[in-house]
Amino acid sequence: MKRLISIFTEPKPWLVLFIVWLLALTIASSFAVRLPDEAPKIPHFDKVTHFGYFFGGGIILATWLLLKHGVTSSRLTRYLFPIIFFGIFGVIDEYRQTFTPGRSGNDLFDWLADFLGGTFGVLIANHFHPLLLKFSSPITPETKN
Repeated sequence: MKRLISIFTEPKPWLVLFIVWLLALTIASSFAVRLPDEAPKIPHFDKVTHFGYFFGGGIILATWLLLKHGVTSSRLTRYLFPIIFFGIFGVIDEYRQTFTPGRSGNDLFDWLADFLGGTFGVLIANHFHPLLLKFSSPITPETKN
């Protein structure tokens, strides 16, 4: 169990996970999406998926940065850099989709969902990160009380 928990407190697995996240998004954005005709029609479901995917990416990127630079690192590192990243990457992803047959790109609301999802992921990760460190730190006589 300690080995499993230690994986979550090391920066390297989070960096690998973020690279996988980027690659999966890049690949998924390169293909047309066609839902079966029998699929339920849920209004704005694509916005929810954009938000959710980028929310996960925000948590992953922020956690990697927190583990790499520490909780006492600057707000620029902890908040501003990842939030700007998601804003720019969302624009790039939307632009790329304009060249993908069967996809519509440059959708302002898709970008907004990307940006807000990434931003909320960064905020949530920064808020709960100290709990992860507390949970994963070994119990010693000094920290027991």
